[in-house]
Order: sequence, then C-alpha cells, then structure tokens
Amino acid sequence: MPQRIDFQTDPSKYRHWRVEYDGEITNLFMDVDEKGGLFPGYELKLNSYDLGVDIELADVIQRMRFEHPEVKVVVMQSAKDRVFCAGANIRMLGGASHAHKVNFCKFTNETRNTYEAAEADSGQKYIAAIKGSCAGGGYELALACNHIILTNDSTSSVALPEVPLLAVLPGTGGLTRVTDKRKVRRDLADVFCSVEEGVRGQRAVDWKLVDEIAPNSKFDEVVQERARAFADDSAKASGLQGIELTPLTRSFGADGSVTYSTLEVGIDRDGGRVTITVKGPEEDAPADTDTLQAQGADSWMLRLARELDDAILHLRLNERETGLIVFHTQGDPGRVLAHEKLLLDNRDHWLANEILHYWKRVLKRIDVTSRSLVALVEHGSCYAGVLAELLWAVDRSYMMLEEFEGDNRPLAAITLSEGNFGTYPMSNDLSRLATRFWADTGEADKLRDHIGEVIEADEAEELGLITYAFDDIDWKDEVRIFLEERASFSPDAMTGMEANLRFVGPETMETRIFGRLTAWQNWIFQRPNAVGEDGALKRYGSGVRGKYDMERV
Repeated sequence: MPQRIDFQTDPSKYRHWRVEYDGEITNLFMDVDEKGGLFPGYELKLNSYDLGVDIELADVIQRMRFEHPEVKVVVMQSAKDRVFCAGANIRMLGGASHAHKVNFCKFTNETRNTYEAAEADSGQKYIAAIKGSCAGGGYELALACNHIILTNDSTSSVALPEVPLLAVLPGTGGLTRVTDKRKVRRDLADVFCSVEEGVRGQRAVDWKLVDEIAPNSKFDEVVQERARAFADDSAKASGLQGIELTPLTRSFGADGSVTYSTLEVGIDRDGGRVTITVKGPEEDAPADTDTLQAQGADSWMLRLARELDDAILHLRLNERETGLIVFHTQGDPGRVLAHEKLLLDNRDHWLANEILHYWKRVLKRIDVTSRSLVALVEHGSCYAGVLAELLWAVDRSYMMLEEFEGDNRPLAAITLSEGNFGTYPMSNDLSRLATRFWADTGEADKLRDHIGEVIEADEAEELGLITYAFDDIDWKDEVRIFLEERASFSPDAMTGMEANLRFVGPETMETRIFGRLTAWQNWIFQRPNAVGEDGALKRYGSGVRGKYDMERV
C-alpha cells in the first residue's frame, strides 16, 4: 500500500519553514531540510521543495489568517545564503508518477492563490525579499506575493528556466502571472522564459519582473522599511486576537473510510466511487460574534470547512482510482442557515470574514478536483445556504420526488440564502448560480425572490436547481444506472470533459492557471521529451541534455 500523504501538520512538526511573529509584521523564512523529502530518493537542496514543503507552507498561511489576524505584512525570505529558492525539486519530479506531479502542481497553485488573495481577503500583504538565485517555482513563490524586492548584486536573479532546462512549463502559474499580473510585455516574457540564467538588477525592474532593487549593504533595512510602511498604510484593524486551529477529529477505517466530526467518507473501491456524507449542525448557531470567537475552531462552519478540505485533499492524493464522488447531506437546514447567517450578518468581524473566505477556497478546491461529482438530494437532507453550493459545484444532481414508502424523514428540499449570490465565487469570479445560468444571467437574479423558501423537488427541477427529480419507483434504478455508467467511462475523457464544462464565462488569471496552463502541463508531463528515458527531466543533472522528438504537435 503506498504511503498515505497527510495534509495535517502544525508548527511543532515543521521541518522547512520558520516563522517569527513581531506584532503587525511577520518574517517567514524558507529553510528547507535537505533530508526532509516526502519520499526517499532525492535531497531538497538549495531550498528546492516537494509536496511536503508546500503542505507546511499551506499550514503557515492558514494559521496566519486564523491564529494571527494581527499580522498586516508577511516578509517571505530565505534562511540560506546565496539562494532564495531553486523551485520544485527536479529529481522528485523526475521520479514521481504522472498523477503525483499533476496533483502536486494543483496543490501548489491553490497554496499560491491563497496567500496571493490574502491582502484582499484578510488585509495581509506579502513581500518577497529575494537574495541569491530565485528560479522556477522559487520565482513563482515570489510572483504570488504583492511586492517583490531583489538584491542588486551579481548573483541575485529571477528566472523561469523550465522550458530550456526541463522541457516542461512553470507549473504553478508562472507564465500566467508574468503576463497577467506583472504585465510583462509579451516579447520580453518570451525572452525571460527562454533563458536559463534569468534576469537581475535594474533590468528586472525595467521588465516589471520585480518591483524594486536594493544594494546588498542596505537590503535588510530596505525590506523592513517597506514592510513597516505597508503596515502603517493598511486599513486593517489593529490588535485583533486570533483563535487556535486545534487538531482535526478524524479516524481511518481498515476499508479506507474516514470519519470526521462533521462528515463521513465512505470508499467503494469495487464501484470506483466515494461517498461524502455531511452532517448538519446538532447545536444552535452562536448567538453573536463573541460566542463565535469563544467557540473558535469548534464552531460548526469552520470545523466543517476544515474537515471537508482535508477530505478532498486526502481523496485527491490517496484514493486516485475512485473516480466518482457522491455528496449526501443529512440534518436540519434551518440550523445550517442560522450558522451561515451569523457570518453573513457580521462580515466586518475578522473571524466571520475569515470563515466565509475559507469556504470560498474549499468550494473552489472541489470545483477543480478531477473527479466526477454528483449530489443526491434525499429526504432529510440539508442542502441550504453554503451547503446548497455543492449542488452547483457537481456535474449532476438527483433529487427525491414526493414521499418514499417507509421513509418518514422530512421531504427533500433546497433552501437558498443570500450567500448563494456571490459570497463564494468560483475561479471565474462568478457565483455558481450565475455560472449555471450563464446562457441567461437574469435567471440567477430571479432566484433571489426564492431566498428562504423551502423548495421541493418539482419546483427545484422547474427552477433549474437540480438535474433530475425521481419518485420512489424510479429513484434507485436511475441513480444506480448513472453511478455504474459514470464509473465505466475513461477517467481521462471524464477529467477533460468535466474541466471544460464546469467553467463558463469570463477568463480570469485563475481559470487560465487551472484550465489552459494546467491542461498543457498535464500533456507535457506525459511526453517523452520531458519524462522519457532520454527526456530532459530524466537527464537533468547528468550533464547531458535531453533528446527531443522534434515533431511539432
């Protein structure tokens, strides 16, 4: 059985990052342990990273948001001499399976996106302070920051050398951020992405690859001055007190199942599918934000977000042959709405704001997960407010129609909230309802008239909120046929079809990263020019360049 990758960690377990909190300014040091690779067979030299390094970074960022809301500026820097970060570890990539490489790139993208949005979402601005070489994924770490400062000396540079060196692409959004975020001119971007040695000094500023340069003798002073100025200019409230992100409650069964406090994950490997059953809250919503803060990580909305996030990541990396995820919910929809309403009514409270943005990130993670997704709206379900978002994240939804013999649970229903109209946007910056009704955007607006209504199957189908509604006679057969059919299709074709159908409307930097760039990288990662025995990734470090099939495809 392959090693189970665990996405849960905490500061006491960090091997690769060091954090120094100092009031409103935090110094985040990348100090990768060469011997601390997630798998054997490679060393993480020159601050290169693998998935384990990024799991720690994701944890740092999450704790920065919830445990240290007083932070206004984060300075990301290296603790090693003459190198900022050499990027993703090449020997790790050369030896990893195709699926691991793709999932690794996806997770690193999501992590970069999280701190890239930290200023807009949480009032936390990130500065990249670059001394020494900053190449490939190292520069992509910097690109996701709000401001980049580069040492002006003969050894410090920024580079995206993947194409000439490795025959792959900068897989964490480098190409996209250079053009769409940094606004580097297209021909200069072409030069930059074609040279191994990168760009340094004033040219890096002139080409917009960095924001400013500083001499070695004054570099640390300039960085801290800039951090102080950004903190002083911040509109974020001062003196906020965070909460502790306590360990998740979860247990793993011998059959692969996972039990959390708010959901259960069932594995049917023979059927090629997973069931995720979300349990609605058993307790009433907190009375106010003081109570919410006192509950901390035990509050239902935050607890469920953390557990659902962990479950999705676990399934992506550890259960790769279960190609279909079936969502169920059970519970009191009124309580779900009450828990969400407290957050929606108090968006200006730091913790309510953070929980809502966390839900935005979790739902986006579901959107870009390469599994077939289906939701079953059964009697007794609680698809209301934020949980109703699952119905429009999935590829299809089935709903029970009218009473079922012997089933005395409340009739299947859906309840909309104000949150369904823009609080949890997709990567295309549209709500899931607006995406669903892209052909007629007015349809999504009309649904506002139904906020708070208990919408049963007939009306839900008429309003377009579900795919199908079936009665007691047809339910089992129709659901069974769909599940069996979906599990029989080619997973490659399904991933391609679903990823294309889930996002409509305007293209954003995020959709370009997860759509166009990821699709090309996925293809390139399978080509012999990159990963064949004579490919660039396999030959890296041998002194012999890759041997290429020169046919253009």
